[in-house]
Amino acid sequence: MSNRYEARFSAVGGQGVLLAGDILGLAAQKFEGRYSLQSPTYTAQVRGGPTKIDVIIDDEPVMYPKTTAINFFLSLAQGSYDAFLYDLRDDAIVVIDPVLVTKWDEKYKTYQVPVIEITKTKVGKMIMSSVLSLGIMIELTQVVSKEAIEKALLQKAPKGTEELNLKALRTGYEEAQKLLAQET
Repeated sequence: MSNRYEARFSAVGGQGVLLAGDILGLAAQKFEGRYSLQSPTYTAQVRGGPTKIDVIIDDEPVMYPKTTAINFFLSLAQGSYDAFLYDLRDDAIVVIDPVLVTKWDEKYKTYQVPVIEITKTKVGKMIMSSVLSLGIMIELTQVVSKEAIEKALLQKAPKGTEELNLKALRTGYEEAQKLLAQET
């Protein structure tokens, strides 16, 4: 039986969401023995243009490589939110940075997380915003285990940045835990 999960990360070129999708796919495939497929999209304007990566994770081989029912959508830019808000399931989880995405569709369960500000103040390096976002996603969805995502992250992290990457990921977990605690 298929256990397909579809995730989409969107931002502007240069914010690192393609790497977040790559790490998620690696975690599912290499460290959990599942199937995964990543499909990036970016405009000719590599830096500053709308960009996204779709990740499909399944227990069975991925026979159809396009997303059709997104379970999770993260956006760090209004233009990317507007461009890539399609194919979401009615029960999709949406995460936005409300400083950067100021208009959103109330139809979806939307978590407002000031990702960029949190990255600046708690992690210290803006380049880590995509890893922090990945931590938020993992805590909210549990689509892959924390052990798997941390192993994948450490495999992808440039030498010398491992601890900073783990700090960003774990800060993302903590921020999502705060969101979940507010719901109870």
